Amino acid sequence: MSLISRIVAVFTLAGFAVACSADESPSTPVEGKTNGEKWWRGNYERINADIKKMDGKIDVAFVGDSITARWNGDLWKKHWGAYRAVNMGIGGDRTQNVLWRLENGQLDGYEARVFVVMIGTNNCWEKTADPADVAAGVKAVVKLIQTKQPKAKILLMSILPTGEKPNPGREKRAAVNALISKLAGGGVEYLDIGEKFLETDKTISKEVMGDFLHLAPKGYDIWAEAITGKIKDIVKEPNAGAKP
Repeated sequence: MSLISRIVAVFTLAGFAVACSADESPSTPVEGKTNGEKWWRGNYERINADIKKMDGKIDVAFVGDSITARWNGDLWKKHWGAYRAVNMGIGGDRTQNVLWRLENGQLDGYEARVFVVMIGTNNCWEKTADPADVAAGVKAVVKLIQTKQPKAKILLMSILPTGEKPNPGREKRAAVNALISKLAGGGVEYLDIGEKFLETDKTISKEVMGDFLHLAPKGYDIWAEAITGKIKDIVKEPNAGAKP
């Protein structure tokens, strides 16, 4: 039984237990989510369609939850319009939701140069969430990408701080980050950019995160500034002919 199968088998998806056999992913990845399974599957299929538009070649794929998903429109074009770039974020996703997506087609049929992975903050909302379990889920995501996309580099992002002021939720996310930082090496580069979103007194401004969780335009500029140079070094020359 693989590590990925064990992780998926023991996690809960949005509050309900996953029922699957030893070597199966859950057949229902999102039951019980606030927006409903129809909404989630619509986003899953939209991402699949975006991947197909790339005709087998992707420069950079962003994998994550709503923080990734909301990087869109003109702001997305501003930073990634020159690349064959795909946004693989879905609001509310936890590590196990992403695992299901990646096991069910979203790593297949193309070759990517770099994956930017930021996932795990939604696993941390539960008071009883164990940082070690969250980190294990992140590790499973990274290992699956490495298995299915062995030529690609991975930029593994830290989970970002939340809340206007320092709080236990930040401490839990920092504990996860300390664990996932150890995944660096062998094509994986870990980037902890959390401090870039904090004021000198450790507060977060609405100019950076409008609701102290999701990034405002300035927040996305900060993220882009932190990774653009690394992506340019990896990609060298963007694949020509990317479709809108």
